[in-house]
Amino acid sequence: MRIVQLANFYGPRSGGLRTALHHLGAGYAGRGHEVVLVVPGDRGADEVLPTGIRRITVAAPRLPGTGGYRAVDPWRVTRLLERLRPDAIEVSDRLTLRGLGHWAQRHGVPSIVISHERLDRLLTQFLLPEPAARRVADAANTRMAAAYDTIVCTTSFARAEFDRIGAGNVVQVPLGVDLTTFSPRHHCSDLRSELGRDAEVLLVHCGRLSPEKYPERSIDTVALLRDTGHRVRLVVAGDGPRRPALERRAAGLPVTFLGFVPDRVRLARLLASADVSLAPGPHETFGLSALEALASGTPVVVSASSALPEIVGGSGAAALDSAADFAAGVTTLLAAEEGARRTAARARAEQFGWPASVGRMLATLTG
Repeated sequence: MRIVQLANFYGPRSGGLRTALHHLGAGYAGRGHEVVLVVPGDRGADEVLPTGIRRITVAAPRLPGTGGYRAVDPWRVTRLLERLRPDAIEVSDRLTLRGLGHWAQRHGVPSIVISHERLDRLLTQFLLPEPAARRVADAANTRMAAAYDTIVCTTSFARAEFDRIGAGNVVQVPLGVDLTTFSPRHHCSDLRSELGRDAEVLLVHCGRLSPEKYPERSIDTVALLRDTGHRVRLVVAGDGPRRPALERRAAGLPVTFLGFVPDRVRLARLLASADVSLAPGPHETFGLSALEALASGTPVVVSASSALPEIVGGSGAAALDSAADFAAGVTTLLAAEEGARRTAARARAEQFGWPASVGRMLATLTG
């Protein structure tokens, strides 16, 4: 069948969303389906990727304050869908493309929307006090649940706001990780020496440097560890609107900013060469970068307020949302024997393969 994937918050420097779309689409194509990915860009394009996905880029304006993301007018997307005549649509945008569920209903096309974020958490962080945020989110989620055949959530944390309203068309499908690209085999002593310099412990923070990710907590964690006598260095792999402020915050601290790392092989070597990864975002609904660290044999300290404790299980440490608790999480993980902790991290990641995710998503798409 022809599956059309649609997303707006997708770009050359996108992280988990882009990774998920490409792996799911490649999996669908590998099982004989025609896959069309529709995304925004600075100019229009129509190309076939090496994985067999046909990617249509629609010229779209930048969204102010988002660090370069673009959004296509939903009206243009629906006109494109009418030409593509999909057998099913998969929407990875519950905000700017939320009306596509109604389009699918009118045309008799099966539809799913993947909930990549918790709306109630986003509203609480940026706009509203918690009670009001819940009321607004519940109303919006009720409308969305009525518009789409199926809502896909990747974790129990992600589906909690839909369970709260009693939505009956929610399925839980975990995402996966590339277990070949990300592997303990890619540990590189030379890279570790280069990045760690004279540090005994190499920490890594991998992700977009934006407010909802709380990257400053990783900086503050390093400051606390250093002040208590630990010889640590933090490497930050990622870019975003918070980077200038973070660089000022890290002045005088053992912190190295690499910027966005587009080379997945280089990123895999970095993750496999670190001792501990930090994932401080309290609103993460899955956390592919944390899972990539686990696949590389590197345990992760995660926010206990997020979905990540579900992902890391006993192979990581869940910390309260403070630098002191994250520092304690780092020291707890380092207290374990290195071989044991790296083996446990890899074993946990091996429970999240992409083939299983693709199979469950296709079962959802085909009903």
